[in-house]
Amino acid sequence: MNQLDPDTWVKNYSDYLFNYTLSRVDDREKAKDIVSETFLAALRSKDNFKGDSTEKTWLVAILKRKIIDHYRKINSKKGKAEVKKGYHFSEDEEAKNALETLENHELGMAIEDCLGKINPRQARIFRLKTIQNMDTEVVCNKMNLTPSNLWVNIHRARKALTQCLGNEWKR
Repeated sequence: MNQLDPDTWVKNYSDYLFNYTLSRVDDREKAKDIVSETFLAALRSKDNFKGDSTEKTWLVAILKRKIIDHYRKINSKKGKAEVKKGYHFSEDEEAKNALETLENHELGMAIEDCLGKINPRQARIFRLKTIQNMDTEVVCNKMNLTPSNLWVNIHRARKALTQCLGNEWKR
């Protein structure tokens, strides 16, 4: 069971957390603020640490939430300013904010990596149906499957992806 040692956090993790944040925020001062907020949040919630992960992994998870909060705050302010100016955006345009771009890029890379590690046929079926959004009939014809066999393969692919993603995100 892993234990926390808050007295060593700054020495052991500040450089890593800062560089991680800077690669996602691209503003040195804001990155420093986010890392500081991460340490404060970790101190406040240290009693909730279960020891299932390493101290570093736990701090990175908190940091990721702080980065997401940063982008939510930016987009919230931006949205309020645009509403005041009378601009109206479609749902598609609103969906393309910095937060979603960051999350989708990281998740997309992890999914692609995991698709390369699972059964190739299941991965191909999953890509066609779920990622490329092809009709069931088209995928069945292309892969020579019955509809029920298609869903069995997709279920197995999802299960394997879930396991793989769980392992990848624990690092």
